[in-house]
Amino acid sequence: MSSNVLRTADGWWVVRDTRAVRIETKAVTTADLLADRAAVREAAASGDTGTAVADLVALSPVTTPCRVVAQMVNYRSHARDSGFTGDIPPTFFRKASGSVSGPGEAIVRPSHVKFLDYEIELGLVMGAPLPVGTVVTERDLPSYVAGLVLANDVSARDVQLTKTQFYESKSYPTFTPAGPYLCLPEPEDFAHLLDLRLRLSVNGDLRQDRTLADMIVRPAQALTLLARFQTLGPGDLLLTGTPGGTALKAPPKAVEKIGALLPPAVKWKAFFKSQARNPHYLRDGDLITATIATPDGRIDLGEQRTPVTDAQ
Repeated sequence: MSSNVLRTADGWWVVRDTRAVRIETKAVTTADLLADRAAVREAAASGDTGTAVADLVALSPVTTPCRVVAQMVNYRSHARDSGFTGDIPPTFFRKASGSVSGPGEAIVRPSHVKFLDYEIELGLVMGAPLPVGTVVTERDLPSYVAGLVLANDVSARDVQLTKTQFYESKSYPTFTPAGPYLCLPEPEDFAHLLDLRLRLSVNGDLRQDRTLADMIVRPAQALTLLARFQTLGPGDLLLTGTPGGTALKAPPKAVEKIGALLPPAVKWKAFFKSQARNPHYLRDGDLITATIATPDGRIDLGEQRTPVTDAQ
């Protein structure tokens, strides 16, 4: 069975139900911890009653700096919402690791951002080097991926769309909440990845709810495609896309065709005027709740609760 690890300002903890046992390790970074699995197993097997998980303040289990890479439009439901038809080419983009924040830390909306969106994603944490040219199969996926983490690929849509700029729109501080747990699956657990269900709610309103079976490019193939040009190392993070249900959705085809005839400034002004009536974009005071787990609890990445606040 998988093990869940929690990171706090005081160190690393292995989670057992509602209790957490300190891991006796010198690990500072996520990569260090992944190299010390023996210490994790020792803590998990100890008779120590530990500390209540509720009494601990979780930090992101993915330490920075690290590489953060993400997949674009990788769920069929998201592709439909985005207006894509036919085959969708696998596409990757980078996020600044300075965007990574803790699972309870507030998401801060910059003052110039008017349309802030959410994207629940399964994060793959690398446990071994992935050199350029690597081919990853389903069978050897556990040799490269050591951990799973819940993440939210927060997006400033007005920056993303008007500038066609993914890097900036998704890289502001607090735009990648991660955690609470770093799940360390055993090799046999990888057979259950497609059963993982991603669920995200805003103020109790369920917005996203899909399993990994909705994925277009699955993890082993994604790593193979990424390795055509990108090296990854232990502790690096690959975000594997989000299901449908985000605030942003493509306009009807007729409206899209008319918009294509307009000058860009006019087109975007009209588009965002219509988006201003969309109540699903994030606002100051909202609370995002997100979970990723299999129905039987074999893999459970915990619950992420992140408030939204405006920059002061």
